[in-house]
Amino acid sequence: MSVITIDFETYYSKAYSLSKLTTEEYVRHEDFEVIGVAVKDTGSYYHSRAAAPLWFSGSKKQTAKFLAQFDWANSTAIAHNAMFDMAILNWHFDIKPKKIVDTLSMSRAIHAIEVGHSLAALSEYYKLGAKGTEVHDAIGKSRLDFSRKELEAYKGYCIQDVALTYKLYKVLRKGFHPHDLALIDLTTRMFTEPALQLDEAILEKHLQEVLDVKTALMEKVKHDKKQLTSNNQFAELLQGYGIIPPTKISLRTGKKTFAFAKTDEGLKELQEHPNPEVQALVAARLGVRSTLEEKRTQRFIDIAKRGLLPIPLRYYAAHTGRWGGADKINMQNLPRGSKLKYALCAPTGYTFVDCDLSQIEARMLAWLADEETLLTAFTEGEDVYKIMAASIYKKEAEDISKQERFIGKTTILGCGYGMGSVRFQAQLKTFGVELDEVECKRIIDVYRNTYVAIPKLWRKANDCLKHIKEPDDKIMCFGKNKLLRVEGTTGIKLPNGLYLKYPNLQTLKDEEGGSSETTYDSRRGKSITGTRIYGGKVIENVCQALARIVIGEQLLRVAKKYKVVMTVHDAIGCIVPEAEVNEGMAYVKKCMRARPLWAPDLPLDCEGGFGRSYGDCSVVAETPAGGGL
Repeated sequence: MSVITIDFETYYSKAYSLSKLTTEEYVRHEDFEVIGVAVKDTGSYYHSRAAAPLWFSGSKKQTAKFLAQFDWANSTAIAHNAMFDMAILNWHFDIKPKKIVDTLSMSRAIHAIEVGHSLAALSEYYKLGAKGTEVHDAIGKSRLDFSRKELEAYKGYCIQDVALTYKLYKVLRKGFHPHDLALIDLTTRMFTEPALQLDEAILEKHLQEVLDVKTALMEKVKHDKKQLTSNNQFAELLQGYGIIPPTKISLRTGKKTFAFAKTDEGLKELQEHPNPEVQALVAARLGVRSTLEEKRTQRFIDIAKRGLLPIPLRYYAAHTGRWGGADKINMQNLPRGSKLKYALCAPTGYTFVDCDLSQIEARMLAWLADEETLLTAFTEGEDVYKIMAASIYKKEAEDISKQERFIGKTTILGCGYGMGSVRFQAQLKTFGVELDEVECKRIIDVYRNTYVAIPKLWRKANDCLKHIKEPDDKIMCFGKNKLLRVEGTTGIKLPNGLYLKYPNLQTLKDEEGGSSETTYDSRRGKSITGTRIYGGKVIENVCQALARIVIGEQLLRVAKKYKVVMTVHDAIGCIVPEAEVNEGMAYVKKCMRARPLWAPDLPLDCEGGFGRSYGDCSVVAETPAGGGL
């Protein structure tokens, strides 16, 4: 199979650029124009030709003819930020490579925050050569505006980018698991080869409803300016809705403070809170006129006018390797029951199938800790929430009430990572359950005394943090079957060969209170900030990272037969021909119950449904099952 590296140079201006528009808007815009393109065809993986990159600049028709000479259908196409270049290839030139590799995505998985992920930063880090600056001179220039000399300089710039991208790929691919390369390919195609249609009528109706609700809610936000601008008073307002105010470690003082800045991820998440009143409150705090739901709905309407819905996801966006939202529509955070889901429709002749892993983190935690009682209950399909509630209230499981079962459920899903009584109390309050702190502490104690292997795992993870901070020559392993390895300061090695990293791990002491906490550097938007870490949180990170590996394996299984159109956390969305929807549903469930080779006794289960749209995918009840393909 040939390996082809590609880079497009396109027209941009102060008003029309990727800093002003989303990738989808930019590439589909009427002003879009290819200035030139460089292509390096290096033959097969193992018999690479030392061919120099080729450059071409011409009309769209001429560029299409130039690109047609390469065997894309039997080649791996490489680009840095492949979402951009592959969208151009497909949307403007109807080219779909056999495989897609994105060196930007590879860098995110390998380097976390240690290195910038731009081609310039990575080229400098690996000493591959210097990236040019000619692109800065191209602003506002269409192809025919370039002089021969200017175009020749741009040619050199683009050819250098292709050469650097190919060199970078050769460096990053060493030790990079083929499974994750396949996931990068699949993630990119969710965007560059869209299939979902948008129902404009549903979107227009929803937008009007959102505007009506916002107007009413904004009138209710009668808090004075001081309440909205004072961090302490704003925190109290959030607590009134049962929300624990987001916090961060101040880079200036090294102490914990509220994460209420416009760029703080915690406040951004509250903009997407399922409670419209909370959205309105945050919007008032930020002094903005539009809620996020309003902006997102309008964005969907605009996309619908341009064509099918590309699903923009950032591969390895989170510290744990999970996907993240992109292109300002964050498909990872559509609220449960959102009417927007009903506007995301399968194409004519197809049905949307949506399937979600059941309790994956709780199951993963039980397996990793080797907590036999809980593991057996999951394996045998028992109601673990009732079992937990029975321990809490000292009753038989069949005598547990609906609310008691809910508290058992919240305990199982919320207390596995070292949650304290105050946070547990606040979490229950968000669901309308009011318990005093003493009772919450008692429930947590029951959980920890019932499943003793789980707190033991937290303590082991604390030892791992110490080992990362002050490594010795020994390799430390933990988790069931010693699955996880701590290697020096690099971090925790996962089954896919990638690492959970905790850069700049350090212990900060509060001189006044005498307490101390361990932090590591993490990215919050464009800034790097200290994030608190402890044993329970490490286990949460690990369980989420392992769950991400599981869902990744399942995505690739499903994609062998059906087109995967999206993934949201622990769920897979695909489209299936209407005539075989029952067969397709069964196949997807079979894929999602397949156990990974590194955890052959991990009890997996799922639930799913199908319908015309994403929102119509009601769950089809079925007896739990396990096993592999």
